[in-house]
Amino acid sequence: MKHLKIQNMTLNDFENLKKNLRIDFDDFWTVSQLKTEWMGDNRNYIVAKQNQEIVGFAGMMLNPPEMEIMNIVTKKQVRGTGIGTHLLNKIIEIAKNNGIETIFLEVNETNFIAQRMYRKAGFLEIGVRKKYYHGKKNAMIMSKKVNNLKK
Repeated sequence: MKHLKIQNMTLNDFENLKKNLRIDFDDFWTVSQLKTEWMGDNRNYIVAKQNQEIVGFAGMMLNPPEMEIMNIVTKKQVRGTGIGTHLLNKIIEIAKNNGIETIFLEVNETNFIAQRMYRKAGFLEIGVRKKYYHGKKNAMIMSKKVNNLKK
């Protein structure tokens, strides 16, 4: 991907994100929820930038030997361009570098694009959380073993 840079989220990045979080990304979390999550214990948030503009971000909770992906979000205008895959690959790299054995995540049962991305990266469905999203839609629980993929 041309000119895509993935790095740790800074306070300046957060301030830039919060200006248009709901408009550019989705109505998934409020700004205060994202800030609480970003500043939480054992959290790591990364941003994808293209020409200094934030086009995606992702969060994870590291609790070795496990990691949970909290979110992978791309800007609405650039969805389908591979940014989510780049963020996911960076998360997997972070997992390997931190001795993580298994990565877990939840994905909306109707988000087929994300499910395909996760499956392509080697994630397997291991369960379901009923009515997880807004008390209505189920979440698929997926996991990936990474301990055997260490460099």
